This record gives sequence, C-alpha cells and structure tokens, in this order.
Amino acid sequence: MSNALIALLAVLMAYLLGSVPFAVVCSRFFGLADPRSYGSKNPGATNVLRSGNKAAAATTLFGDMAKGWLAVFLAQTYGPDYGFEESFVGFVALAVFFGHLYPIFLKFKGGKGVATAAGVLLAIDPRLGLAIFASWLLIATLLRYSSLAALVSAAAAPLFAFFLWGSDVRLLAVGIIAMALIGKHWQNLQRLMAGTEPKIGAGKRSAR
Repeated sequence: MSNALIALLAVLMAYLLGSVPFAVVCSRFFGLADPRSYGSKNPGATNVLRSGNKAAAATTLFGDMAKGWLAVFLAQTYGPDYGFEESFVGFVALAVFFGHLYPIFLKFKGGKGVATAAGVLLAIDPRLGLAIFASWLLIATLLRYSSLAALVSAAAAPLFAFFLWGSDVRLLAVGIIAMALIGKHWQNLQRLMAGTEPKIGAGKRSAR
C-alpha cells in the first residue's frame, strides 16, 4: 500500500471519528431526548447541559474532546513511520474537526466544534490546548456565556500558536479551525449583541 493511500485512509478515518455524535450517543445512554430536539438544537455538550443532566453533558464534553485528541495523537505517533511531515498532522486535525462540524452520521449537521477543537489543539501542543481551555473557562465562568467564551478562545488561538511556534505549518490548521469556529458561532454573536443569548445553565428542562 502506497504512503499516499495510507495518508488518505488516515484522513478519512479521522473524519469518521470526528463524525461520531457523542451528544446524541450520550443522551440515548442516559435516557434523555435527542439534543437536536430542544434548546439550541445543537448536538453539543452545552445543549445537553440544558437537559439538567450534568453527567451526560460532562460525558459528551469528554467524548468530543477525546476524539479530537486521539486522531491527532495517532497521526503524530505513527506518521513519522511513513515519512509523513507535520502537514499530515494538520490534515488529520482538520479532518476530525470538520467531521464533528459536518458528520456523515447526522446528515452533515453537527455541533459547533469547541470541545473537539480543544482536543485537537491539546494533542498538537499541550501548551496551546491548555491556554485555549483556560481562556474559555475564564470567560465562561465570569460571564456565563459559552458562545462568547468560544468566540474569544477561537480568536486567541492563532495568536497563542504564533507566540508558541512562530511561523509553522501547523499555524495554518489552527487558523482554519479558528475561522470555522467563529463562523459556526455567528448567530450566537448576533444574539449576544442583541442581548438575547442564553447563559450557561439557562433553560434547563427535563429532556426525558
């Protein structure tokens, strides 16, 4: 099998891994309604939290982060065995991230990618992942807006990456992920400006 085919298969597998909808899977496991049927209708941890089930939300968050981390970790670990350079890791990172945004298992209507992006960045460089997570946690804790925390963290990601690496091929992947995150949160930004964006923990209901 040629290296080009191996690389293509790796990117495809990363996309399929990213497509696994942990919000839907965890909601079914915990006996909750489909997260696409209530709240923001977004299949992500923040919307699962609106069900009032913190365990389901935490499990969703962990799963979405873990799939991003795992795909990049495997690419970094085994890529050099085939002579793949850092650009290969970038392609895998983008594949698993966009798999979450546009999952084949949910007819290409996925989540907003914050947790998966965090897992990807944590695997690429733990310092970058921790800096982004700290930024998100600070804004989310102080202002109670998950979307605002995501927007601030996304905007900061390329800056943190440039500070850590300088000019690096991985910086392009981080920039693309950041732009996609901001694009996915455009409606949230409009609601924030209008003062209608719900805060974290608001609108809890029994989603059973």
